[in-house]
Amino acid sequence: MGQKKTVLFPKTVSILERFGENIRLARLRRNISSSLQAGRAGISRPTLTMIEKGSPSVSLGNYVQVLVSLGLEKDILKVAADDELGHTLQDLNLSVRQRASKKEKL
Repeated sequence: MGQKKTVLFPKTVSILERFGENIRLARLRRNISSSLQAGRAGISRPTLTMIEKGSPSVSLGNYVQVLVSLGLEKDILKVAADDELGHTLQDLNLSVRQRASKKEKL
């Protein structure tokens, strides 16, 4: 059986390409060769090239491993950390506690 190919929206492709380019620029700013970077991340050089091009076929684990080897692992933790829409939707679903009215004293 053949593998099912995932169809990506153009916006998704653009995000992945930008992510890969950011990784490539971080490597170049550190003056690290692609061979050395691939070795540090424990991946092959062609896999690193695919990551730097933003390939969706490379596992997320490999992307994270490259970030770890560049010292940027904390950046991955920023993903969805400030989920304003999610917090707003959660707040809208919170029920308001109903209270009984105070009894008047005689």
